[in-house]
Amino acid sequence: MAKLNVAPTKSSYLLLKRQLAFAEEGYDLLDQKRQILVFELMSRLGRARDFESRAAAAMAEAFAALREALLEIGSEGVDRAALGVRAEYNLEISEQVLMGLRVPTVTAAVGVPGVQFGLTGTTAHTDLAMQRFAEALRLLAELAELETAVLRLANELRKAQRRCNALSKVFIPDYAETITYILSSLEERERESFIILKMVKDRLARAIEGSAGYA
Repeated sequence: MAKLNVAPTKSSYLLLKRQLAFAEEGYDLLDQKRQILVFELMSRLGRARDFESRAAAAMAEAFAALREALLEIGSEGVDRAALGVRAEYNLEISEQVLMGLRVPTVTAAVGVPGVQFGLTGTTAHTDLAMQRFAEALRLLAELAELETAVLRLANELRKAQRRCNALSKVFIPDYAETITYILSSLEERERESFIILKMVKDRLARAIEGSAGYA
């Protein structure tokens, strides 16, 4: 039984053959895309885990220095010192295209903090906290880039996988089965036509022989 509701004709057969060839070519391209997406995803996922660990360690060190500063000069002292900080940083966000997917690129340029505080009112931990937070910012920018890329790649991979499954498990088998059915029907018709033609020829031959006998 045919999967598709089409007439078992020669024109239907030729049309479905072209559509099946197009679907198979599309599946090959999608499968290649899927493999590339898997490679890119796993590559970035490994780097994201590394940067997540490094960023967590950097933030832990920065907050540790901040806690020491809070203990030494109090929260009001830290707030006053923070108001005087002139940090130089530049955050650039761009995109690169990968297999039709826009993947972000984040770059954080952080100036090395110089002397920001006076000799009184702050401690060494105040300077240390400022330096460590500046170092953590670069890692957080890299982590944000990688995590965003991982999410987009994973989403695109799911789409490609669904399309591959639809083609390989539904579209291509249905078309192949229908083509087989149409081809079988056409062959059966051809055999029937051949038998009918042979029967007609036999009758004509007998009729000719009979008429010759009466002549």
